[in-house]
Amino acid sequence: MVKQLVVRFVAVLLMLGAGVQSPVEAQTKDIERTGGPYVPTPQVVVDQMLRFGRVNQADYVMDLGSGDGVIVITAARELKAVGMGLEIDPELVARANNTAKKLGVNDRATFQAQDVFKADLSKATVVTLYLLPGMMMNLRNKIYDELRPGARVVSHDYHFGDWVADDRYTFDVPEKEFINGVPSATIYLWTIPAKVSGTWNIKVDGLSQQYTAELSQNFHLTNGTLSNARGLGISDVAVKGEAITFSIWNGSVRHHYRGQVKGNAMSGMVNLDGREAKWQALRVVSK
Repeated sequence: MVKQLVVRFVAVLLMLGAGVQSPVEAQTKDIERTGGPYVPTPQVVVDQMLRFGRVNQADYVMDLGSGDGVIVITAARELKAVGMGLEIDPELVARANNTAKKLGVNDRATFQAQDVFKADLSKATVVTLYLLPGMMMNLRNKIYDELRPGARVVSHDYHFGDWVADDRYTFDVPEKEFINGVPSATIYLWTIPAKVSGTWNIKVDGLSQQYTAELSQNFHLTNGTLSNARGLGISDVAVKGEAITFSIWNGSVRHHYRGQVKGNAMSGMVNLDGREAKWQALRVVSK
């Protein structure tokens, strides 16, 4: 029993120090934080999160619940990325800014005391998270709606429920066993997809027929139907970042479309019985 209580107590300290907050904490403007003992996220986890998210010098990293700032500071020092950490505890924010200044990366790594639910995430190319499941779910729609297509989201140990990650990686972290009884960490990766829900008119060069496709989207899942093409069907719609692929069937004959989404327009190439043809699509109704 004593051992269990110690483990739980240390786990709470880790959550506080790493910026792990409950939805109530995150949404309460005037909340008071204890500023108690802090247990940092293991550096090996930080390194793997940045590797898994393919962070490089072209990225703008936003860490939600940034604690002592280790993720943003490591991205700035080791990968020359620019970033910002958002943390509700002003003492941790001050600590992170002081560390960035001492290490000479305060021009690329900055920290603010801010409610993450009120932050503008649109500038980020990478968002990192180590937050409890309830807060992950509360942030899910905001992250999906505000980040640009192609932005990456990297989370330590917790996920977005039925918004299934594009990839995940579990590895040994022996020092975590004392904290939560599990000597490993799991990292999840999502790539924000372009928003394609709506009605699209698809035209293929060299074909007189124009297709009208109805696409519906739920995070990573996209379904479609053709509303004006008797005997034809659309399937295998997949969107990752700005890239889209789908198939149009005529009986057993499958034509595979691949292309890019740019707002209300799409374009790309399709193989039609051995010849490559260009295709374009315009969204005429958004959903």
